[in-house]
Amino acid sequence: MQKKRSRLRPRVAPWLFLTPAIVLAAGLMFAPLVYTVVLSLQGRKVAASGIGIAADVFVGLDNYVAALTNPALLGSFARMLGYALIAVPVTMGLALVFALLLDNLSTRFTRFSRISIFVPYAVPGVIAALMWGFMYLPGVSPVGELFSLWGWPVPNPLDGGSVFLAVANVSIWGGIGFNMVILYTSLRGLPQEIYDSARLDGCSELQLALRIKLPLILPGVILTGVFTVIGALQVFSEPNMMMSLTNSITSDWVPMMLVYRDAFVTNDLYGASATAIIITAVTMIASLGLLRVLRDRAFGSES
Repeated sequence: MQKKRSRLRPRVAPWLFLTPAIVLAAGLMFAPLVYTVVLSLQGRKVAASGIGIAADVFVGLDNYVAALTNPALLGSFARMLGYALIAVPVTMGLALVFALLLDNLSTRFTRFSRISIFVPYAVPGVIAALMWGFMYLPGVSPVGELFSLWGWPVPNPLDGGSVFLAVANVSIWGGIGFNMVILYTSLRGLPQEIYDSARLDGCSELQLALRIKLPLILPGVILTGVFTVIGALQVFSEPNMMMSLTNSITSDWVPMMLVYRDAFVTNDLYGASATAIIITAVTMIASLGLLRVLRDRAFGSES
């Protein structure tokens, strides 16, 4: 009996350590996802020619058909794509540039610069959106006062097509720090001997960054890139908080805002659930597709 217990302990111990994570994942991720799927297959109908009590009934894929044929959803995806085409490459590019620059600075300047770049990430998205939103308003922004002082026309970033740049700027400002820390950590993990050998061969700092450092930290670049793409597909706080400051942002400006409007404004919880599942599917397909495209280059072919 004693020997049997000693054999079971190595097998049971890993599961005991994993239990808290499994419980949290099941309670906070899988259970809400299953519940959302159930809601998306239901609808609310009133019997007796509209005089009876409303009841939940199974409607199959009707909510999905209604969501996919809704012009507002297609328009919101188009605006989200325009936002992502600005936010994702700029965020990744600046994070990579800052990480490479910090890798060449002295330790004293590196600590200060790293904290300065990372601090915006610690600011909640709602607060950041409000702060930048009021800085954009011509009548409130201190930048607008400078333009007026110099006799220049005061720009309004929240007006017209420039609203994409205004919204993307908020997420870029807050997202660079997180990506920079991951990339900088990857750079610090590389052996110093590689750099010394490259410099002995006459490699410049630019060549060292592009031909040696960047290929070696490509897995970290892909990781942060996937996170940034997922964040762009699920953007909500920035445009939702700025909606009250401009007429250029409507309640269905991006898909997540459309879900929020349907669920909590028009009380169409079932249609909102179907739209949320569609957004989840698009996010998963985009993330897995990006990983599939870049996997062979970053991690090598397994075949």
